[in-house]
Amino acid sequence: MLDSGHSVLPPAPGVGYKPQHFAAIMAEAGPVGWLEIHAENYMGAGGRPLAQLRALAERFALSVHGVGLSIGGEGPLDAEHLARLKALCGWLHPASFSEHLAWSTHDGVFLNDLLPLPYTTATIRRVCDHIDRVQNVLGRRMLLENPSTYLAFAETEMDEVAFLTEIAKRTGCGLLLDVNNVFVSGVNQSFDPADYIRRFPHDLVGEIHLGGHAEDEADHGMPLLIDAHGSEVADPVWALYAACVSQSGPKPTLIEWDNDVPDWPVLREEAVRAASVLQVAK
Repeated sequence: MLDSGHSVLPPAPGVGYKPQHFAAIMAEAGPVGWLEIHAENYMGAGGRPLAQLRALAERFALSVHGVGLSIGGEGPLDAEHLARLKALCGWLHPASFSEHLAWSTHDGVFLNDLLPLPYTTATIRRVCDHIDRVQNVLGRRMLLENPSTYLAFAETEMDEVAFLTEIAKRTGCGLLLDVNNVFVSGVNQSFDPADYIRRFPHDLVGEIHLGGHAEDEADHGMPLLIDAHGSEVADPVWALYAACVSQSGPKPTLIEWDNDVPDWPVLREEAVRAASVLQVAK
């Protein structure tokens, strides 16, 4: 039986932890009930980062978010990377572990990007094999995050909701619903984000992500959104999030802000706004 974590993420706002916010978080976290870290930042030994992380773990539930497993890659998972991840989860005992539906490796080369996949039965088999491997090694259930996408593959056989639902059904993994990614993909590929949210299997969602995006323009003059994580959550994404939790009920909700990171009061205000939406959904 897979362990979903040694603690539980509360149905409250969380934030992506940044070391420059350590003192402010410890002094006044406000509505923030949990924190998320990127696994790859804490796979070393000792030092101030791990000391701070241990202090945070005494006060907050923690979520570990991976960005380097290449769940959708054609080759086998990196055994050394997976072993380092197991060691981190072994001493930290996070409430949640998640990874992206993406690939970032090819022929032993790591690409510094999260690249999309065609939604086919062959891809489902490969992704499920990799998720089974991760869950067996970690001894815990993982969450799989929907990506932000900018194009569609001609060979795609099903839509993203059906693809993710089938993977969760086969592996027993949970899902991480990134609402900003839904909005970005919907605009870029001309589908209705609200319909996506209505059809999503909310009973499988263990965590929700919110983040900012950048606006650009494609070569043909159509709008192009970039999942940049460098600004406030946009109003249309807040509206989509409100519709989401009105359907699912309150869920642990992360504010992601990884680039051009602001001072703590700005990030805290985003968490306050998420808390107000969650309160209405109760």
